[in-house]
Amino acid sequence: MKNPIAKLLGVLPPGARLVVGGTVVLGASAYVYMALVGYSLSTVGAARVTMLWTIVMSVGWGLFQPVELELTRLVAARKVAGHGALPAVRRMLLLAVAILVAVCAVLAVAARPIADQLFSGDRGLVVALAGGLAGLAVSSVARGALAGLGLFGPYGTQLAVDGGLRIGLAGAAAAVGLHSAMVFGLILFVSPLLASLIGLRDTLADRTPGPEVSWKQLTSGLGLLIASVMLSQLVVNATVVCVRLLSPKHSEASDALVFAIGQAVVMARAPLFAYSALQASMVSALSGAAAAGNHAEFRKVLTRTTAIVAAMCIGGGLPVIVLGSKLNPLLFNAKDVLGPLDFIWLVFGTLCYVLATVFGQALMSSAQHRRQLVGWTAGSVALVAVALAPGNVGLRAELAYLAGSLVSAVLMLWSLYRAFPSRPAAVSADRSAAQPLRTS
Repeated sequence: MKNPIAKLLGVLPPGARLVVGGTVVLGASAYVYMALVGYSLSTVGAARVTMLWTIVMSVGWGLFQPVELELTRLVAARKVAGHGALPAVRRMLLLAVAILVAVCAVLAVAARPIADQLFSGDRGLVVALAGGLAGLAVSSVARGALAGLGLFGPYGTQLAVDGGLRIGLAGAAAAVGLHSAMVFGLILFVSPLLASLIGLRDTLADRTPGPEVSWKQLTSGLGLLIASVMLSQLVVNATVVCVRLLSPKHSEASDALVFAIGQAVVMARAPLFAYSALQASMVSALSGAAAAGNHAEFRKVLTRTTAIVAAMCIGGGLPVIVLGSKLNPLLFNAKDVLGPLDFIWLVFGTLCYVLATVFGQALMSSAQHRRQLVGWTAGSVALVAVALAPGNVGLRAELAYLAGSLVSAVLMLWSLYRAFPSRPAAVSADRSAAQPLRTS
């Protein structure tokens, strides 16, 4: 009889097991990196780097994860048709660079107010922010191409190298006594950029011929997808941002709460790192099934992924609820300002958020970008409404995260139900394969 771990791995989407190792390293790097920040920098410096991390992983992820996901979808569809990936990769890289240049121009113009509002006046961290975005821009193209081609070994290696560099460089900075927020900030640029060389090398090795990709084909769903992911990142990172913006500025208590709740979010979001191991292979499998019109395979991959991530969130969340308030000061040198109830809201918010992400990417894989955007828009409205209600700042931020995630998940699940009702599952395999997935 198979043990539980082997049984779980057996139902993962194709290729996911090859990504697990890299995801574990990359996920662990977040904890090690922030722990080193907490023990190496002052409370003010640690709060600044926490905000930098949050903005890079929200704005940067919001801008460039769509590049990865859309490139994965396009390359997977081209692979089904027997076409090479390079034409799509070249044009998506140009598009990613164009987005990066536009964002850096905004950062240059608004450097002073951004530094004042987010980094306590440290404009050097605005430069580090631009660097972090540049690293994500390049790495997103490399990962998207690898996932679309089904090259999950190099994909996992790229993740592992990225995480390993973050740990190694942060450890070296701490060991030599570099108590500088700027040094820790630049690590978010160097690590993904160097790791991307692995993905680009393997992508360029694919010489399969194929037609050029039109700009219209490349960008038709990208704008909607960027809007969706930006809103999803608003939801998942709103806790820290709300505390920063709603608390009194430049006070030690405010900085302590920002750092403490930032690390609590990192702990509660551990299942989100684990989901990253499934995401690339899930999107690739769903996109391939959508391109082939295989309704049954689409539902099978989605159902299994949903069950797995729900189990991961529940299993990983319970220890965080029980131990989180004790581990936060111990692991990250955070002030003891949070209790078990804070972690309950964060854990349940993460469960709803991960489910919303799965449902949203299922909609995206079947070219239903608009329905995905509607779901995240409604969730963002709910989040803002709760955040602006009266009451304790920390509690409002936590409940806003939960409300935004829950509303988004429910609406996108309803959209999937309408697009893929259960009754057509009884249609024969031949007929299912012959009909395209419904997108309206």
